[in-house]
Amino acid sequence: MAKIVVKGGVRRGVQKTPQPEFDFDSPSDIICGVDEAGRGPLAGPVVAAAVIFDPSKPRIRGLDDSKVLSARKREELYEKIIDRALAYCVASATVEEIDTINILHATMLAMKRAVEGLSVRPTVAKIDGNRCPALSMRSVAVIGGDALIAQISAASILAKVTRDRMLLQLHEVHPVYGFDAHAGYGTPQHLKALLEHGPCEHHRRSFAPVREAHARLGVVLPVVAPEVLAAAAAEQGVDAPPF
Repeated sequence: MAKIVVKGGVRRGVQKTPQPEFDFDSPSDIICGVDEAGRGPLAGPVVAAAVIFDPSKPRIRGLDDSKVLSARKREELYEKIIDRALAYCVASATVEEIDTINILHATMLAMKRAVEGLSVRPTVAKIDGNRCPALSMRSVAVIGGDALIAQISAASILAKVTRDRMLLQLHEVHPVYGFDAHAGYGTPQHLKALLEHGPCEHHRRSFAPVREAHARLGVVLPVVAPEVLAAAAAEQGVDAPPF
């Protein structure tokens, strides 16, 4: 499928003092929220979104982590977000990129593409999770940000809805896997289909259940050449990982 662009430990008996949280944002900052959907599935791309709110438009009520919202609610909020955003972009990293540079680096790449695809340049990017992609502006990783920061919640919803729609399209082509029911995650239904039919070209061969399915079919998977790893990692601005 083509790519798209559209907190440790505490010693026993010692009380932990909460660390203060600092907010370095300026009222003049242009904040974009960034989140992804699809790191865990066995098939399909990983999708990321970046959202900047329009301060002149009404606040969007009901925003939350997309995973706790119903599909119907996500669809309703999706339309409000794209209507009221100052700028938004949805991007992806392909299955081939996931298999080449691994899912973590591919996720960072999709996030980078989403931010760089915005029609308005943000001054700060707030990223859901504990790691930020390589960006040209200040970035902040926020653990649980999709439930804490409205812009990240909005990005979570755009990424989730977009990816679910993509998997529905894959279901039309490969109905035996049930992508419409599990969106590529490793459910019992999906694992059973892999056993019966083997993987298709949209499955992530770097994920163990897919590699095992290939092995049962006697298929030897190609080794990714080092120069290919380097080229794929270069876009994200990282060293090519061992693979």
